Amino acid sequence: MSERLWLLTDVSQGAYQIGQLYMISKHSHEQSERGEGVEVVQNEPYDDPEHGSGQFTEKRIYLNNKLPSWARAVVPKIFYVTEKAWNYYPYTITEYTCSFLPKFYIHIETKYEDNKGSNDNIFVGEPREEETEVCFVDIVYDEIPERHYKESEDLRYFKSKKTNRGLLKEGWIQTQDPIMCSYKLVTVKFEVWGLQTRVEQFVHKVIRDVLLLGHRQAFAWVDEWIDMTMEEVREYERATQEATNLKIGTFPPAISISETPLPSSSRSGPNSAPSTPLSTEAPEFLSVPKERPRKKSAPETLTLPDPGRRDSLFKLPSFFSWNSSPQPE
Repeated sequence: MSERLWLLTDVSQGAYQIGQLYMISKHSHEQSERGEGVEVVQNEPYDDPEHGSGQFTEKRIYLNNKLPSWARAVVPKIFYVTEKAWNYYPYTITEYTCSFLPKFYIHIETKYEDNKGSNDNIFVGEPREEETEVCFVDIVYDEIPERHYKESEDLRYFKSKKTNRGLLKEGWIQTQDPIMCSYKLVTVKFEVWGLQTRVEQFVHKVIRDVLLLGHRQAFAWVDEWIDMTMEEVREYERATQEATNLKIGTFPPAISISETPLPSSSRSGPNSAPSTPLSTEAPEFLSVPKERPRKKSAPETLTLPDPGRRDSLFKLPSFFSWNSSPQPE
């Protein structure tokens, strides 16, 4: 099951590269606590023959307490998801796997363009099993889970002191300049009978909520990162990652992972992105959980993808525009 997300934001594509790195580091630190959160295993430059120079990161995301009750019942107490990302901005590819659930797999391709989400063919030519479903995300007026809401990050009331951007009113996507769109093609697979639809829909909802929150924060924190150079944001990233590892009770690994597999892939992503075996049998004790009433936290405007469809796309409009702001070094 896959989904397309379009996210728009009020920053240039060039400036957003720094904002994205700053947001990811700060967000990971805020969301981490003892035994829960994001441990950075590796973060280093990486060269790809097709996409050029970029950055490879590997992280472990400990999230047992953040799982719904029906999922906690079938996973071990120490549970983490491995994230591997290849950032060749303005193109990135991210994969999530879990050794405990060998048939669980998330693949996200992202492309950034200076437009209002009008490029419906941005992923054209890439192999698709079936037609994709598009989800347009408004980072200002789409609702987020109540537990994540902060008035200081509500873009309806936020105004940047350094850039003078905001307040964002209804219809901001049509009037805002600069503006940038983050196009994301999200594929989720969990091939276990009886759990597939529930797990895939839950994961799509979580991904949408995380992306919505992250893009809101990137703009709400713009005064904190807008004056940073790439060297400064990389140093901030390094220091914050070390603090986050200590916060959740882990330490920087003594052994650095220096080799990344280079298998051929049927996708159009970089050759450096490893394929994930999906043929291993799932644990025998994964059984169909009893139906329980679940608290509704998804926005009323969220339409979950059709289980019969394999591909969906997200559009996230934002306030950043490549040509209207200084380029990072």
